Amino acid sequence: MAILPIVMHPDPILEKECEKVTAFDKKLKKLLANMYETMLEADGVGLAAPQVGIDLQVAVVDIGDDTGTIELINPEIVEEDGSQTDLEGCLSFPGLYGEVTRPYSIKVRTFDRKGRMIEFQAQDFLARAIQHEIDHLHGVLFTSKVEKYVTEEELEGYEA
Repeated sequence: MAILPIVMHPDPILEKECEKVTAFDKKLKKLLANMYETMLEADGVGLAAPQVGIDLQVAVVDIGDDTGTIELINPEIVEEDGSQTDLEGCLSFPGLYGEVTRPYSIKVRTFDRKGRMIEFQAQDFLARAIQHEIDHLHGVLFTSKVEKYVTEEELEGYEA
């Protein structure tokens, strides 16, 4: 697999509504594998296709728990509940962190790599990571939702 270069802000692809996936083929499987390797190498918990310069509604999320890797293809949030405010960062904005409020619990409808529709629930940090990546697929950056920026020095003792 290949480590892909991560696109940095202000690259215009980061603020673009991405195209839906229409071909569930070997090229898509290779993209998913490369994105996963790139995310791990960059020490991230999620990565969206526009962050590697690709105009497709594809993202991977892995927060390091027993949920494992979640692949999101043409995802949409169909239900949301509750509220949580916590710190977010982004691989396309190195060193930038801020408090963002998002729903605590979500229900996601997405496709798997074989083109089968699946639905699942996510809560807490997993829900936050998924929402952050889905936002990327619609050109929405976390910086547009930050309520308060946090410096790297403030990170050490940070609590929302």
